[in-house]
Amino acid sequence: MTKKATVTKKPPARQPKKRRRDAPPPSTGNGEKDVLLGFLNYLRASIAAKVEGTPEPDVRTPGVPSGTNLIGLIHHVTHVERYMFLGENVTDWPATFHVADDVTVDDVLAAYRAAVDEANDVIADSGLDEPTRRPTPRKKAPSMRWALAHMIEETGRHAGHADILRELIDGQTGR
Repeated sequence: MTKKATVTKKPPARQPKKRRRDAPPPSTGNGEKDVLLGFLNYLRASIAAKVEGTPEPDVRTPGVPSGTNLIGLIHHVTHVERYMFLGENVTDWPATFHVADDVTVDDVLAAYRAAVDEANDVIADSGLDEPTRRPTPRKKAPSMRWALAHMIEETGRHAGHADILRELIDGQTGR
């Protein structure tokens, strides 16, 4: 005789809020750089929106066994922005997912927005075929085109993680 596995759905921690209206894809210029940067900025705003307004301690509460939490995700993508576009070295990537208890959500969001602003200045002054400032001691730095495509993937993936974590916290969905 075989036992059937029982799957129970964990209800949201709080009553679900009204679904946020999804933001449509961004309007961009027709040039390649405009399209790439338009989609990256759209995803940057999406991940920041998931973190904004999430109260303590929920913003630090891991939603999955790996320990991933909202404040850690935004802290991580801040480091990725600074590494990829500003040339800052990161020696311990796993540590970028952890935020000290005395650092506030507002601090982390401000640092993220500052990194994005600085990165956008570098992007504006660079051609798509130019190498990035990313530290690459043993190989050639990738092109700005590659970096933009990679950052769309990186930010989009983590925005998806943030979307799920936020829904688990308070039922909020949408961009």
